[in-house]
Amino acid sequence: MTSLYRLDAPARAIAAAFGAEAGDDPWTGDYVAPGRPAPVIVSDGRVRSRRFLRPKLWGVPPPPQGTRPLTTVRNLESPFWIGTLRHPELRCLVPATAFVFWSGPDGARRQHWFSLPSRPIFAFAGIQRQIEDWPGFAMLTTEPNRLVAHYQPKLMPVIVHAEDYDRWLTADWREAAALVTAYPSQLMAVGDTPP
Repeated sequence: MTSLYRLDAPARAIAAAFGAEAGDDPWTGDYVAPGRPAPVIVSDGRVRSRRFLRPKLWGVPPPPQGTRPLTTVRNLESPFWIGTLRHPELRCLVPATAFVFWSGPDGARRQHWFSLPSRPIFAFAGIQRQIEDWPGFAMLTTEPNRLVAHYQPKLMPVIVHAEDYDRWLTADWREAAALVTAYPSQLMAVGDTPP
């Protein structure tokens, strides 16, 4: 899974792209790696909900036997995730402008940056968890589309279509689960540097 993405837009521009309230979020644009803070979009959970930009850390506390924060949700049937996924108020949108996968042998690895040319700021499907003082998020993954599979054959982040933002943030899990699919290859671009 990708362990790096970019969000090259200030908080106010991100909030405007998602119809959200930015509040006092200080985000000015940068890369995001596990353990680093980044803004996510949360909802008040109602149909026709209000959206808010909230800073969270990329990574949620691990299961009892784990030692490292988890950054992705892979098995949607896992008891560890299903309780969170079933509650719309625990889902979030993770804004991004590009994400990366690496390929090639050690010592000669290359970056491949994926973006959506028609949507400079897009969103991954995410979940949020707060255990004690650890407000974190993780993103969902799915089988890769043809473009991504050329560089990463196992998985890709779930990219939510703009018209489905409210469904992800407010719908019953059976309906929201239908959004966990690969984004169409023809709507994406890939390059050696972030756009």
